[in-house]
Amino acid sequence: MTRKQTALVTGASSGLGKVIAKQLIKDGYDVVVAARRVEKMQDLRALGAHPMALDVSDEASIGALHAQITAQFGGVDVLVNNAGFGLFGAVEDVPMSEVRYQFEVNLFGMGRLIQLFTPSMRQKKAGKIVNIASMGGKIYTPLGAWYHATKHAVEGLSDCLRLELAPFGIDVIVIEPGIILTDFGAVLDGPLQKYSGKGAFADLAAKVSRSTVETYEKGNGSSPQVVADAVSHALKARRPRTRYAVGKFARTLIGLRAWAGDRMFDRAILSALR
Repeated sequence: MTRKQTALVTGASSGLGKVIAKQLIKDGYDVVVAARRVEKMQDLRALGAHPMALDVSDEASIGALHAQITAQFGGVDVLVNNAGFGLFGAVEDVPMSEVRYQFEVNLFGMGRLIQLFTPSMRQKKAGKIVNIASMGGKIYTPLGAWYHATKHAVEGLSDCLRLELAPFGIDVIVIEPGIILTDFGAVLDGPLQKYSGKGAFADLAAKVSRSTVETYEKGNGSSPQVVADAVSHALKARRPRTRYAVGKFARTLIGLRAWAGDRMFDRAILSALR
């Protein structure tokens, strides 16, 4: 009997992570789902997944997850680094403690998971690492500096990692979602109002908030399934692409940023907020 391949999906208690996990279960993987809120993953357990606790900002939690998976499955064949969130507010307004937490969740936790799970992949000379970035890793928007910084860093980390691991038969794949209909908009708007809703950047914050509400609350985005489909397609491909830009505005804005240059892109973004 052929052993099922094991996939780990982080941040699987809601949003993209949950939808990706469901797709990989359908695709026949033995799926480990990990998040802080284990109780929010019981629906995935009912589908055959293995919920485990994980706080990607905590070294001990990451180590405990690795030990548990190694003992039960001997490692993973697929690592989907999905855990992350958006922190918006003017650069000077957001406390550095919050900035550090943003990097812990969106970048450093991902990096530590990669450090722990790639050795077993190297020994098998096979494996796939899927890093969920964002079109925000290629473009930029006002009051999103700290969030964009983490996603730009995910892009750079992934490129270097791809070169390092290619000789060992390990693929590194970046998924760049555009506007996806999850609770991201609400998560974004809370800190934006908290940190920059008053003071020097209040007017800009109001415009960004209004644009966010118009986008997410009016359904002007893509289903999370388009991201899950991209992950599924990449994992099935004999030679997957290095990047998949998916969902509303992703290809358009990434293409515009590459073609237009800084000043023209600046004007395009600011004009959309009027």
